[in-house]
Amino acid sequence: MIERYTLPEMGELWTDTYKLKTWLQVEIAVCEAQAELGKIPGEAVEEIKAKADFDLKRVQEIEQEVRHDMIAFLTNVNEYVGDVGRYIHLGLTSSDVLDTALALQLVASLNIILEQIEKLAQAIRYQAQQHRYTVMIGRSHGIHAEPITFGFKLAGWLAEVCRHRDRLVALRQNISVGKISGAVGTYANIDPQVEAIACRNLSLQPDTASTQIISRDRHGEFVQQLALLGATIERFAVEIRNLQKTDVLEVEEFFSKGQKGSSAMPHKRNPIRSERLSGMARILRSHAVAALENVALWHERDISHSSVERVILPDVCILTHFMLVEITDLVKHLLVYPENMKRNMNVYGGVVFSQKVLLALVEKGMNREDAYSIVQSCAHQAWNQPEGDFYNLITKDPEVTSKLTPSEIEECFNPQHHFQHLDEVYQRLGI
Repeated sequence: MIERYTLPEMGELWTDTYKLKTWLQVEIAVCEAQAELGKIPGEAVEEIKAKADFDLKRVQEIEQEVRHDMIAFLTNVNEYVGDVGRYIHLGLTSSDVLDTALALQLVASLNIILEQIEKLAQAIRYQAQQHRYTVMIGRSHGIHAEPITFGFKLAGWLAEVCRHRDRLVALRQNISVGKISGAVGTYANIDPQVEAIACRNLSLQPDTASTQIISRDRHGEFVQQLALLGATIERFAVEIRNLQKTDVLEVEEFFSKGQKGSSAMPHKRNPIRSERLSGMARILRSHAVAALENVALWHERDISHSSVERVILPDVCILTHFMLVEITDLVKHLLVYPENMKRNMNVYGGVVFSQKVLLALVEKGMNREDAYSIVQSCAHQAWNQPEGDFYNLITKDPEVTSKLTPSEIEECFNPQHHFQHLDEVYQRLGI
């Protein structure tokens, strides 16, 4: 991922240096397991732990010659440890180290992502609390529907984020898997107990049945879950973009001092952060496709997945983290305009209360089809007219007034009717 979207704490986990550190961590864990089972001398392991190191430039230099990253790494480590290096990588294949170390990277990345999800949930919950009674219009198909509150809209966001949190906690368990099972997963040259001990010490679970690698359905799930989280972030971003339109302007991204919106038009205050998030979600989805294609490998393994993962796994982790930080800050500092919400809701004389008028007429004994026709006629007369006034038309319609008193009509236009059960939703989410 390009530096522009790489935040330090996540970017650090996907550097070549960090990757080689995890390789060394796995190699040492295997040596410790071998010693615990009496298969190699304990003092040799202590010497390995004391001396083992690597130099990234030297590893890259060796790889230029041998054309194999793991051999280059082991060659350099042995330059540090000397004779006891013969106990390193004993009975292993490269993927024992690569896949187990990759699991460590993915778990560490998920930990950072989960921390940021909690921050996003807190930001949404705070705004929902502030605006639990801020009345606005609900929209379906982009058209005014019935009144809601901005806090209720945010409650839906919070519920979705909480579901992602739960999914990622489960995903962390599914991806916390290592394999130390040899060239095709049969433990031909390594004791399964070595795998069990090494994985335990690395806080991983041994894979149930590996081949030369850990099957890529796990990694496909990992990328898909992050792509799904990205789709949710995009949903929030698209909503902000729509509500920031000049002719709506119910919320707005914070516009900092000195910020410029357009090189040509000084008045512009564009939702650039939300638009950026929409674009990034597309990248995550495209990587999900690549991750699914990585599942079908030849026999016990081929290498076609490797080049893909070198791109998509760092990208999805780094991008997801960036998107979470961005949407959290965006929500936290979101500008909310209750007066504009009120203005928009009351356009055309409260036409959005049409259902309540319809139900009131039915309750008074009018046939539903007749009531619908009367209310629709008044609503469409008011709709898209500069002076359109649904309330005025309803109060003057003889068929309506023959069934409803002025106070009963007035009550139909009371938005509080729509909010009588919202506390139940808020309580479910701790808002």
